[in-house]
Amino acid sequence: MASPATIQPHRKLPNEFALVVACCRWAFSSEGADEVRELAASVDWSEFAQTCRRHRVQGLGWHALNHLKVDLPAPAQIALAADARAVADQGLRAAEASARVAEMFKAEGVPLLFLKGLTLAKLVYGNPFVKMSSDIDILVDPGNVAAAAALLGRLGYRLDWPRDPSSLEHWHASRKESAWRGRDGMAVDLHSRVVDQPQLLPTINAAAPSQTVSVAPGLDLPTLADDELFAYLCVHGASSAWFRLKWINDLAAMLCGRDANEISRLYDRSQQLGAGRAAAQALLLAAMLYGTALSDELCELLNTRVNRWLARAALSEMLRGEPTERLLGTRTIHLTQFFLLDGLSYKLSELKRQASHAGGLF
Repeated sequence: MASPATIQPHRKLPNEFALVVACCRWAFSSEGADEVRELAASVDWSEFAQTCRRHRVQGLGWHALNHLKVDLPAPAQIALAADARAVADQGLRAAEASARVAEMFKAEGVPLLFLKGLTLAKLVYGNPFVKMSSDIDILVDPGNVAAAAALLGRLGYRLDWPRDPSSLEHWHASRKESAWRGRDGMAVDLHSRVVDQPQLLPTINAAAPSQTVSVAPGLDLPTLADDELFAYLCVHGASSAWFRLKWINDLAAMLCGRDANEISRLYDRSQQLGAGRAAAQALLLAAMLYGTALSDELCELLNTRVNRWLARAALSEMLRGEPTERLLGTRTIHLTQFFLLDGLSYKLSELKRQASHAGGLF
């Protein structure tokens, strides 16, 4: 069977998108400098900047171009540098807010894990402030939702969604998160599970194996251990059909430097954890875009018709505009979710979930 690296999108990647991918790859691997320079010679820089913003990788794009001393027009240089500074500034604000959250939750004996954001950026890029962190995601035990809500209130956060605070625990019974906003505008997503679909990743919770990440001097934050983190990133990206490049870039960055045998082990473990086809979709995308190393055996296992369709559907979503800004723009996202696990029970559960969430937070 064909290697995933030979699977091609239905059309050639636009130069601007290809350059964004190349810059992001260089940011975590320091490889492909010549490709970056070659693509940079024939791009529309305004479109490149918009593509970076659309996929929320401005910091990574500028990091690569600046370090490689790529010559670009002054307007693009100014815009990208400003975006990168804004990403770093937001990261610093998130770090300060995370420190306050971690300190209070520890003092009150409410265990939590930090998802994505600063911990992931430090793990995979070595720099927590080069990756956009638009909010802070924390995971607590379902039984601690009320306690966590009270602590967030004491820290100055108000509930944004659901609107009615009295419905919070009922909300969390069927949804993975509630949205909170601080007085300074900082957003916190309070998770009581990692995914909305209960049949995916059922054992990954606040008590799952964890690791502590030194985000900055004096700021150590707990997050998922590598096996659970890999499975979570796969399902998180698949839940939105990977329509933003930053999600698959984070996953490829996590896999950078790992050999094919280790990646196969992570895939096998993800199946035990309940990631389903989300892991196959993720690895095919990573191989297509970043050349992620896959063993021949894993290539053969992943290279099925449904997995190839899931990967191509996701890549097509990346090349389109924001789903919520297009007529019926989220239909591919909803459709692909039905194929992440086999079985009628799962599909009926997913149909019920999507129907109950219609009109709520996407």
